[in-house]
This record gives sequence, structure tokens and C-alpha cells, in this order.
Amino acid sequence: MALGGVSVAKAEDVITHAQPTLPTAPLTITTKDGVKHVFTVELAKEFKQQEIGEMFRKELPKNKGMLFVWERPQTSDMWMRNTYIPLDIVFIDSNNRIHAIAENAVPLSESIISSHGEVANTLELAGGVTEELGIRVGDLVSGQALQR
Repeated sequence: MALGGVSVAKAEDVITHAQPTLPTAPLTITTKDGVKHVFTVELAKEFKQQEIGEMFRKELPKNKGMLFVWERPQTSDMWMRNTYIPLDIVFIDSNNRIHAIAENAVPLSESIISSHGEVANTLELAGGVTEELGIRVGDLVSGQALQR
């Protein structure tokens, strides 16, 4: 889940449930050995969608995910507050290459998971998927989902 700047939360701003399914698009990750893995990703483009992310969801199929489409390249700081399932967090640079991967992020943790550099998008997949499919830093990410 996205961790934005400091803000003052009002009672009506407290997040207590999962958001409805967001619009989706196909996204392909091509590994260095040429294997293509296709996912259907929800597109989190607006601040509130990014703030809620995968919070309160109980499952995430291995072929699905959520793509955080940043307005401009930035350092992406994420956390797992109110997130009940482990996630692989994939940071994608402006050249559509995987910049970094945080595997099996711990559910409910409020520890910051950083991209350690500017990225154009952040992808959340089910925990363990990147290892299972051999997805690594440097792999190519493609698809209409990456368009801003």
C-alpha cells in the first residue's frame, strides 16, 4: 500500500474495508531468458486508490496484481498496513525494467519498503510469484497498463 506524505486523518478518512475492484489491463513481464508472464492488473492511478491498494483483501490470485501508476517518476515507499496477504512488490523504472523487488512483504507490517531510487510504477503481486516464475531485476515489463 502506498505511503504518501504527512496528512491529518479525519474520522471519515479512516480506511476500514477493501476498495472495489479497479479497472484492469494486461501486463507482461518478460524474463531475461525470453519467457513471458502475463498478469491482469488493477490500475491504481488516483491517490485514494493508491492509499488503499490491497488493504483488507483476503486473496490475490497468482495471475493478478495491482499496478500503482505514479504521476511522475519518484521514490516509491510502500507498507503493508491492513494488508492480510503477503505480496511481492516490484518496482519498475522509467525504461519499463524491474528496478527492485521486495519478495513476500510481511502482512500487516508498517515497515517501509522502499524502491531505493526513482521508479515510474510499482506492481504488487501475490507473495512468492516472482521467485516461482523466475522474475528478476532487469526484466522487461510491457503493456498498456504502463501508459499514464
